[in-house]
Amino acid sequence: MESMTTLPRGRTMTRADLEALPEDGWRHELVDGALVMTPAPRLRHQAAVVRLVVALDAACPADLRVLVAPFSVVLGPDTVVQPDLLVAPRSAMSDTGLDGPPLLAIEVLSPSTTHIDLGLKKARYEAAGCPSYWVVDPGSTEHEPSITAWHLEDSAYVEIATAGARERLAVTQPYPVQISPADLVT
Repeated sequence: MESMTTLPRGRTMTRADLEALPEDGWRHELVDGALVMTPAPRLRHQAAVVRLVVALDAACPADLRVLVAPFSVVLGPDTVVQPDLLVAPRSAMSDTGLDGPPLLAIEVLSPSTTHIDLGLKKARYEAAGCPSYWVVDPGSTEHEPSITAWHLEDSAYVEIATAGARERLAVTQPYPVQISPADLVT
């Protein structure tokens, strides 16, 4: 069974602490000073990420770039996240990451990350001013895939679109794109 570990106990971690961690095969993120470690994602998750990259990249304007994790997004001195996918201006990125929120952050749900993606990370992207946030559920044997998109309005996320398996998600921010959740996992 997959598990999630949060550290430290007794003190807040910083970006410098995060950068000093050894490479150990786990995904390391820092949310409000707590280290969040998650295992490598499953096949269905990764398949959805690849197909999302293809769809988003095909529609992406030349001044923007689509990237996948691991790529650090610094939302504050105590919050460094790695969205599964992100869209940001090319000019805002450095070789080591993005200082500040992307235009779009996308998280693909995994059994070990669902509550983090829908709770902690969504709240931190919202507080940091990330204009668009999507959560992709790649589905399972029990339920069909789906996508939910939020857009920042008056400093709060408002759901702007949701699509079930065979429906199409159509959004205009950060640029026009249409995606069917079923196409991400077939």
